Amino acid sequence: MAAILIAEDEARIAAFIEKGLRAASHSPTIATTGPDALAYALSGEFDLMILDIGLPGMDGYEVLENLRGQGSPLPVIILTARDSVTDTVASLEGGADDYMAKPFRFEELLARIRIRLKDQGSTQSVVLTQGSLSLDLRTRIVTVDQRQTELSAREFALLETFLRHPGQVLSRAQLLSRVWGYDFDPGSNVVDVYVRYLRNKVGADRILTVRGAGYRLATD
Repeated sequence: MAAILIAEDEARIAAFIEKGLRAASHSPTIATTGPDALAYALSGEFDLMILDIGLPGMDGYEVLENLRGQGSPLPVIILTARDSVTDTVASLEGGADDYMAKPFRFEELLARIRIRLKDQGSTQSVVLTQGSLSLDLRTRIVTVDQRQTELSAREFALLETFLRHPGQVLSRAQLLSRVWGYDFDPGSNVVDVYVRYLRNKVGADRILTVRGAGYRLATD
C-alpha cells in the first residue's frame, strides 16, 4: 500500500481517483490548492503525488518547481486538461516523472503509478501473465502463445483489467468505469465492441461471456 497525494481542485475527478486508489489498496489524500499540495508533498509522508496544473493559489508548475527546488525526489505524475506538446515538455523538464492528459482512464493511471512506485523500490511486477498470455506494462508488449501482437490503447487497457482480475466476473459498468474513465456513458455498447476486438487478437476462448452479468478471463 502506498500513500498517494492527489492535488486536484475539481471535486468529481478527485473523488473518482480517491475511490479507485482505495479499491487498489492505496492510501490517498486530497489537496485542493497549490500551497496545500506543496506542504503535503514536502512532509515526507507520501510515496507519490498526482498533480493537476490548474490549482488555485499556486499552479502545478509552481508546486513542482518549489518541490524540486527544495530537493524532494517525490515521484510526480502530472494530470491536466492541457495536452499540448509545450505543456508536456514543460512538465517533464520541470521535474515531473510522467504526464497524462484529461480525460483519462483510471487503469492507465494506476499502471503508471505502479511503474513509478516500482522505480522507487516497489516489488510489484509490471508483467501480467495468465497461461500463455502476457502483458508488459513497461514496454506495452502483448504476447499470445509466444507471438507478439499489437493492441490499441483501449484494447490494452481492457486486457490489463481482465488480467488483474483473472476468473472474476466484471460487469459492463465496471469495465466502462475502469477502461473509459470517469466520464463514461453507462448506456454505451462500447465494451461489447472492444471485447470482440480483443477476442480476435488473443483468442475467443480466453474471454468468456457470463450471461446477464458481464465477462471474465478464463483461468484454465
